[in-house]
Amino acid sequence: MADDQHDAPPLRPQKRGRKIAMTDAERDDFLAGERTCRVATLGLDGPHATPLWFAWDGSCLWLYSIQRSQRWADLECDPRISAVVDAGTEYFELRGVEITGRAEPVGELPRTGAPDAALVEVERIFGGKYLAENNGEMFHDLRHGWLRITPTKITSWDFRKLGK
Repeated sequence: MADDQHDAPPLRPQKRGRKIAMTDAERDDFLAGERTCRVATLGLDGPHATPLWFAWDGSCLWLYSIQRSQRWADLECDPRISAVVDAGTEYFELRGVEITGRAEPVGELPRTGAPDAALVEVERIFGGKYLAENNGEMFHDLRHGWLRITPTKITSWDFRKLGK
């Protein structure tokens, strides 16, 4: 999902582990299916890591975050962020994606649910992924806002490829 006002910096290519790197299609399928990412921000006291639900639109990672969180405060001071989504138990099952980039708020803050063309697709993805009991409809509790993470680097791995 791209908009005219959103200019992404060039994406740095993955240099190591090309043999086990996911293709773009594999990465997109993986991120569509996994439910939790771990997000790291930088604050005055150092790194802060938290698990969150997320949406991937094919080019950016989206977080529906509580505005009064440590994560949000950290990002207001320093928008650099890293997120990891991984799966697998045994060594030859391990796979994952690390996204490093910059976070920026998108839409109204806090989110009330007012129509916003920039959020239609991400809320459809997020609602479909996590809110089946609510028929995929987004919730707006006047505490959350959307953060778009524009990747500057994406690294992926799929150790299942080592056995091939």
